[in-house]
Amino acid sequence: MLQSIRAVVVDPSHSDKLTLQSVDLPPAASGDVTVRVTAISLNRGEVNRALSQSVAGARPGWDFVGLIEEAAYDGTGPKRGTRVVGMLSTGAWAERIRAPSHAVAALPAAVTDAQAATLPVAGLTALHALRQGGLLLGRKVLVDGATGGVGHLAVQLAAAAGAEVYGHVRRAEQVAMISEWCGDRVVVASDLRAATSSGPYHLIVDSIGGSALSAALTMLQPNGTCVHFGVSEAPTTTFESGAFFRQGGVKLYGLILFHELRHVEPAGEGLAVLAREVERGRLRPHIEIEAPWTDIASIARRLIAREFAGKAVLHVT
Repeated sequence: MLQSIRAVVVDPSHSDKLTLQSVDLPPAASGDVTVRVTAISLNRGEVNRALSQSVAGARPGWDFVGLIEEAAYDGTGPKRGTRVVGMLSTGAWAERIRAPSHAVAALPAAVTDAQAATLPVAGLTALHALRQGGLLLGRKVLVDGATGGVGHLAVQLAAAAGAEVYGHVRRAEQVAMISEWCGDRVVVASDLRAATSSGPYHLIVDSIGGSALSAALTMLQPNGTCVHFGVSEAPTTTFESGAFFRQGGVKLYGLILFHELRHVEPAGEGLAVLAREVERGRLRPHIEIEAPWTDIASIARRLIAREFAGKAVLHVT
């Protein structure tokens, strides 16, 4: 018999659009764990899609933290009672979920639910972006959008890897958020070209697109890499192609997280790495809002309106 649970469901006819409704918990596949969800976090991409593109009845949600209620039938993954962090391609915002065992990781006791909930999409994106640079010890790494959900974690992970990290922000009041890891290497400017004088860079992590991507492609050292995964400024760009290829052996890598998780490494492996970094104090997610999940509609609107810079974590009660 199917079990009824509460979940966040898109309802375009409702003023809030994101509503709590009763839905059926689907049967578990042999490799699925059943998780009682205790916390979720919001990402701009999923929220924007849910509010503007999703059809009625859609079940959004990527990031979750919770307790394993049923281990996977095939014996893989964490055991019953284990506290875990994980991600789904959709439907994570619910009281209970089924998730592939390879998509979750056990959490150290020292890592809080709120900290862990910020890690799946933002943390894994930062981790996979930095891995495109290989060994970062002593290398110059530039992160634009450095106070964003991904950027803030990328700056910390790059510093932990021994990189010489430069963070780009647009307003002076944002400097304090990343100066601990960048020191005096914070570039404050509306245009990423202001970072040119500190280059060239071994790796540039770009979440902005538009003029920032155009600038990044001409600031690489020979054999350097620009990883591009966001278009918060603009979905198109133009760049000086001659200046790009004359740098020698440089690369532009387009990163989509779900491709990385299918073809490079499952989510659970990267999440275990990130959780250990939080436990060791080398990774500190910036959580701006903690609230009950019943507030999801209002907080989603604030996120889209860019009313806060850090992550929003909602506790499932």
